[in-house]
Amino acid sequence: METSKLKPITILGAGSWGTALALTLARKGQVVRLWSYEISEIAAMLAERTNNQFLPGFDFPDTIHPTANLTEALKDIDDVLIAVPSVGFRETLIMLKESITPQIRIICATKGLDEDTGQLLNEVVEEILGKNRKFAVISGPTFAREVAAGLPAAVVVASKDVTFIDDLSARFNTPAFRVYPSDDVTGVELGSVVKNVIAIATGISDGMELGSNARSALITRGLSEIIRLGLKLGGKLDTFIGLSGMGDLILTCSDNQSRNRRLGLAIGKGADIQKAEQEIGQVVEGKRNAELVAVLAEHHGVDMPICNAVWEVLQGKLSGRE
Repeated sequence: METSKLKPITILGAGSWGTALALTLARKGQVVRLWSYEISEIAAMLAERTNNQFLPGFDFPDTIHPTANLTEALKDIDDVLIAVPSVGFRETLIMLKESITPQIRIICATKGLDEDTGQLLNEVVEEILGKNRKFAVISGPTFAREVAAGLPAAVVVASKDVTFIDDLSARFNTPAFRVYPSDDVTGVELGSVVKNVIAIATGISDGMELGSNARSALITRGLSEIIRLGLKLGGKLDTFIGLSGMGDLILTCSDNQSRNRRLGLAIGKGADIQKAEQEIGQVVEGKRNAELVAVLAEHHGVDMPICNAVWEVLQGKLSGRE
């Protein structure tokens, strides 16, 4: 498929990840509409032809069209990729519902759970946009800056619709950005959620200088927690030991580009949690989702001591050392 002849794709969410994916597609010659509800953000991107706020240093190709007009963004397209923080995912879908056409397919690049209900995001899409809406999730061990720089990376695209997976593979695949297919939507989503909580735990450990042994133990036992909860919810073991499970977990726990790890590092060094989050300057999904993961684990009777301890720390009920 000659990707330059594809219909435009709309990306909702002009943070670092949404922008990195826009750059990846635009460099293949695809027209990308990059939407944000923040008019000032869009105005700056239109004037500067880069995203200086969230992903500075990467000039926009001519095929990236920033816009704050949702109706304009959705005109004559087949695919919408959502890359907003999980806290805004439901609200974004509600806005979409007003003007989305039946043939438009949803790709989820958001990592998290629904803040109101604790649902997986595919369940929120089904609730708001209907059971027949074609849905896919894209996830894997990827830092936005490295993807934007064209460094090698691999992701998983999961959907129940084989044609959708094939279409997205054709859209995204490049020599440096490899797409692997999956039909395990639940597993791919869940791995991307829980790994953020484990990354806070490893950050706390490293902030306290507890050593490489402790970090490796936390990552390994954290993977066990992901697998226990994931299998209980219907995910597949192969998913959790693959790119969107173990791969994403290793990345997020071991590199300081991870906002979740950086929050943990600050906590481990004794910093105030709110101040540490403000200094990071972007959404820390693990902090938002730690409670939801703990509730989900309790509801399903799954033992997740690391995740539960992180939630206790974030509430101020435990110190990092405890």
